Amino acid sequence: MALRVEQDIFVVRQRGREVAAAVGLEHQDQVRIATALSEVARDLLRTADGADVTFLIGFDVVTGRHVLYVDLAPVRPLPNGSYQPQSGAVARLVDMLGVVADEGDTVVRMSRRVPANSPALTPERLAELRAELGSTAPGTALDELAEQNGQLIAALDEVRSQRDELEVLNSELQETNRGVMALYNQLTEELEETNRGVVALYAELDEKSAQLRAASESKSRFLANVSHELRAPVTAIIGLSRLLADSASDPLTAEQARQVGLIRSSAADLLGLVNELLDLAKAESGRIEPNWADVDLRAVYGQLRGTLRALATRPEVELVVEEPLHPATVRSDEVLLAQVLRNLLHNGLKFTERGEVRLRAERRDDRWSLSVSDTGVGIPPELHERVFEEFYQVPGATRVGGTGLGLPYARRLVMLLGGTLELSSEPGRGSTFTVTLPVGGA
Repeated sequence: MALRVEQDIFVVRQRGREVAAAVGLEHQDQVRIATALSEVARDLLRTADGADVTFLIGFDVVTGRHVLYVDLAPVRPLPNGSYQPQSGAVARLVDMLGVVADEGDTVVRMSRRVPANSPALTPERLAELRAELGSTAPGTALDELAEQNGQLIAALDEVRSQRDELEVLNSELQETNRGVMALYNQLTEELEETNRGVVALYAELDEKSAQLRAASESKSRFLANVSHELRAPVTAIIGLSRLLADSASDPLTAEQARQVGLIRSSAADLLGLVNELLDLAKAESGRIEPNWADVDLRAVYGQLRGTLRALATRPEVELVVEEPLHPATVRSDEVLLAQVLRNLLHNGLKFTERGEVRLRAERRDDRWSLSVSDTGVGIPPELHERVFEEFYQVPGATRVGGTGLGLPYARRLVMLLGGTLELSSEPGRGSTFTVTLPVGGA
């Protein structure tokens, strides 16, 4: 088609709408491409004295869809070799609008993708459409103007309908906003009330913590005082029982000797309990201060091997103290560390009827793992933490004896040394107490 005079703009617009309808574009897209074509035609008629208009169908291999192209070849060269539509909204009416080179000529090209559900545009179908369009005569400018007016009225109706819908949506949105603000205010009030409750709870917890600290200090003082008060009479009872049983004293009958032995044994157990209570009170009150030094584990293990061998009185139980690998140095308190290991070994020997009690040391990166394992009856998993509670004894262990204070005291000492004391045990498979200490100390 030739675009040379103002009348041709209406013809080009009409043909553009007819071609868009023929290839299957939707009604709105037909109006868009016709409007864009008339605007570009008007610009080229003013700046380049017109153009030659060509409608083409191409295929986009990327999207797999046909594309309607409209090329407008200007009669005269475009100013500066480029084109900018007079209205910036024109480019939004089509998928692409710009200047391209086509076989050495500069043309203004616009395009619009054909819907995927449109009839297939085979070569035969395109020939039919070309013949149909060629056989129809273009309408007059008045006809095209009437068509444009109809399209404008339809667009105005659609805009008014959308405006009414928008007003309804705005009203609903305002109502929703009021509900949201009411909910927000309610949640804010509830949150403030919750915060006040939390602050009050923290204050109560602080008060309870202070009361617990005071109670713990009172308990520690009580244990220390009672231990001091009990130690003297118990020691006196032990001394008197020894005098009674001494061969230099008046001889006792067999029954008297047995009863004196029971008195001395009971007093010795009571003295052990008193000493453990005193040690526990010291540990809880923080009056035990570790004497930090580089401790040679080989020397500690050797000392334990010598002092505890006498406790392994059962021939069915073997005490095994493995020699730590050299170098075996840890920053700790030698006396407290030896006391912990002695306590664990003593427990193992006491609660193991056959097999062995083994003490070993293993270096893992920057920590030492000191373990005491036995082949005793074992402890159920649900009681692993309870054995570290004061005065608690595993059911069935009371026949062996003990106060239930050794393990709690041992764990407190290990914590003072900057380490941990853990238990691994299963019924029938023995127990393993592991002391983990940092190499460089706490």
